[in-house]
Amino acid sequence: MKRATTLVAISLSLAIVQPGAAMAQQKQQVSFKSPPEHTKYNQQHVIDVGDLPGHEVRVYEIHRTYPDNAPMVNGLKLVESWTRGLSDYIEGNGSNTSYTVYAFDNGDKLFSRVSLVAQGLGGGKLTTTAAGTITGGTGKLTGIQGTLRTRGTAEPKVGVNENQTDIEYWFNK
Repeated sequence: MKRATTLVAISLSLAIVQPGAAMAQQKQQVSFKSPPEHTKYNQQHVIDVGDLPGHEVRVYEIHRTYPDNAPMVNGLKLVESWTRGLSDYIEGNGSNTSYTVYAFDNGDKLFSRVSLVAQGLGGGKLTTTAAGTITGGTGKLTGIQGTLRTRGTAEPKVGVNENQTDIEYWFNK
């Protein structure tokens, strides 16, 4: 009788623990570079604020492709990304908010929002550091959650941009 009671208790414990484990997957990580040769500013609209020398607000769109060693997210190959953002810089220093749509080989998409800080290096060059969140996904990426971090360099006036992206993601089901 004691043995049967012990077996029932163990079975109930496993039944309680098992659904919790199935509810959340482990966090996954992917890191990749977006080199300048696969990055293009499609649009940039710059407006001089007029209060200080070099104070500009800018709306922009960047298109990136990943033809070589494409990163994989949840078994999907990243094909391209579109970043649309707004910057508020004084001589290359300031803040930026951007939204990126990542498109995968099967047509699924992942969406993110990041806040970026830029530091001017002179001569129109700047370094960037950003952090943000995954805001959603489609298809196999429905329910995705996570964080993004990027670091990069840019020369917006001549259309040069490159960065390193680190994504940590998971699914809550």
